[in-house]
Amino acid sequence: MWMVPSNTLTSSHIKRGIARDLRPAAMAFSVIRHPAAVLQVILVIATCDERNANHINFYNVVPPADVTPFPKSFKCFTCEHASDNYSCNRWAEDKWCPQNTQFCMTVHHFTSYGKTRSVTKRCARREDCYAVGCQHHRDAGHTECVSCCEGMACNVEVPTNHSNAVFSMRHAPSSSAPSHRAQRLLSLFSVVSVALVLV
Repeated sequence: MWMVPSNTLTSSHIKRGIARDLRPAAMAFSVIRHPAAVLQVILVIATCDERNANHINFYNVVPPADVTPFPKSFKCFTCEHASDNYSCNRWAEDKWCPQNTQFCMTVHHFTSYGKTRSVTKRCARREDCYAVGCQHHRDAGHTECVSCCEGMACNVEVPTNHSNAVFSMRHAPSSSAPSHRAQRLLSLFSVVSVALVLV
């Protein structure tokens, strides 16, 4: 770059120098002037994966692409007397449920303070699922809650009380009802629209 003596600076030199020196500041100012850009950045950050990197997300389990052993095949998280729910899900055997089963069952034993004693998860028949609910075993000093659900690996959580120790069955999806993802996107769009109107 050529050096120009300070006494010979022209207005064009000054303008170019000032413009060059202020380029980062001008860019920052343009971002501030465009709240939509700021909102988009915030929106991207807010919708990023929020899970802890040390844990596995057991939700959003998708059916495998390989051939299923029979029509309407499914898998459940399965374990026998695991120390806690995370361990059960983490080390669950990946196998298809038998054809004579339709549901996933979870049996959760825990203390009166809510500390898990054991978790058992398995594939179940409809008759097995009539035992859903919670029972307090005074002699053993623990509570047993049983839940059943229908669907691919639906038994992610453990039941802890009468409100979630239930027998839940899938209903045929309604074509008129919006999906969960569509509802979430609609609500995010609404928030951004309101924010833009307010700014």
